[in-house]
Amino acid sequence: MAGPTTEGKKLNRSFGGLALLGILLVIAGLVGLVYTGVATLTSMILFGWLLLIGGLAGLLHAIQARGTPYFWLGVVVAALNIAAGVVVIRHPHGTAEALTMFAALLFLTGGVFRLVGSVVVRGPQFGWTLLQGAFGLLLGLLVLFDWPHSSLYVLGCFFSLALLFDGLGLISIGIGGRRIVSLVTDQMAPEEDEK
Repeated sequence: MAGPTTEGKKLNRSFGGLALLGILLVIAGLVGLVYTGVATLTSMILFGWLLLIGGLAGLLHAIQARGTPYFWLGVVVAALNIAAGVVVIRHPHGTAEALTMFAALLFLTGGVFRLVGSVVVRGPQFGWTLLQGAFGLLLGLLVLFDWPHSSLYVLGCFFSLALLFDGLGLISIGIGGRRIVSLVTDQMAPEEDEK
């Protein structure tokens, strides 16, 4: 049976691995923020491959489920994913333009709904909701007025920010986990000495 110190060392290595992965994600996010055009194309190609692989996996699953009432639905969904993946991989710029337009419209509608909702409801978070709505509306208008040029950097910026914040989260989990493990193993060490 492994002792607490052995388990503590394993946990320390695991949390260290999380922190290392977080550092790599932060570096990738920072590089992506510098080269947003490359990050946009990279995210589009990754998205296309995920659709393609997901569609192929769905098709294999549908073939294995022959004879069930959902067979044809599985085939249609898999075929749509495969077709969308091929289109995204072959035309990443056009896909980025379409998704940027979609993001701008989401920001606009979300901003308008938050603005109207905050004025109508006037709840305890009135100021924050109003500010959030105004920010969403402004962001949507900025992206929309610069479209299609904004498609070169908007998605790459979002992708890079997601990597950056995910990386920071993993670093904090890794460092915090290592601290907790060291506190617990330090507490258990005197108890083992007494035995």
